[in-house]
Amino acid sequence: MTGSQPPSNRKPTAFRLDDSKVRMTDDETRMPSAGEALVTQAFIDDEEPRLPRAASTPRSGFRFGKWLMIGLSGLVSLAVGLAVDSLIRDLFARTDWLGWLGVALAVLAALGLLGLVIREIAGLMRLGRIDHLRDRLQSAADADDAKAASVGLKELLTLYKDRPETAQGRKALAGHMREVIDGRDLVKLAERDLLSPLDLEARRIVMNSAKRVSIVTAVSPRALVDLLAVLFENLRTIRRLSALYGGRPGTLGFLRLAKHVMAHLAVTGGMAAGDSLASQVLGHGLAARLSARLGEGVVNGLLTARIGIAAIAVCRPAPFVAGTGPTISDFMGELVSFAKKEDPVDKS
Repeated sequence: MTGSQPPSNRKPTAFRLDDSKVRMTDDETRMPSAGEALVTQAFIDDEEPRLPRAASTPRSGFRFGKWLMIGLSGLVSLAVGLAVDSLIRDLFARTDWLGWLGVALAVLAALGLLGLVIREIAGLMRLGRIDHLRDRLQSAADADDAKAASVGLKELLTLYKDRPETAQGRKALAGHMREVIDGRDLVKLAERDLLSPLDLEARRIVMNSAKRVSIVTAVSPRALVDLLAVLFENLRTIRRLSALYGGRPGTLGFLRLAKHVMAHLAVTGGMAAGDSLASQVLGHGLAARLSARLGEGVVNGLLTARIGIAAIAVCRPAPFVAGTGPTISDFMGELVSFAKKEDPVDKS
């Protein structure tokens, strides 16, 4: 324990670190006395000295790529503005009514651009609100905090106040909030009364999407067609699930949502899990009962279902507390039965 060798006539002795005979010292040359153990700084520190954290932290320098994008965007904006200005001047030079028509169309285009910007900002804010609400309800359920759960559920009721299909669930949940005390139970009741109809519809959306993918990839002659069909169907499913749970993202919001879905898949290892599960089922006799193309379609359908499951977890404004949420096994049985009905080999 010390920097120097102990005396040769001293027998090895074991000490607990909280023993009163254990002493801390910075002097590595000090020799321990009888019945004493010395712990030096060299023993506490790592065997090899480490560099400071700043050595591995990227330095914040000039972001030339950001400057490039800002400059190009500004030049494009100026070019468009000058082109419109030149066009309107030419129209006025021809005749006044053409000039005023050009002005009106330019104003209409500007209003449309402003509306698009406002819609994109509102969509991003709505998605952020849903993410924040889900985290708040998860924390309230974990801590069994009734006050935090009530605040979060009031925000959830506000989110669905314009949805007629949630009227019955909102009424039941409002009654529970006046009676139930436990925060975790409140979140469970919200999941049962308010979100369960939406969850059921979300499962239908994912199941139908998986069926379409399995059929298209089974009958299409080209791999490129398979890829485009799967990509289109997955993006369509993510957008529909977001609208179902109240997200309604714009273009930028949708890209952000798709990024979150892919991140969720990466964190949970969902693609690998779905692939191994599909391979396991296909290896236990399903491949012998289905044609090769339709078996491949089933695998693609299962992977599409896995992406849908991740999209449900990202788009849903509340966590799954009472249960674990949908799993790939929930879709496998129906998807396999559907594939067997559509398989020409099985029919013959």
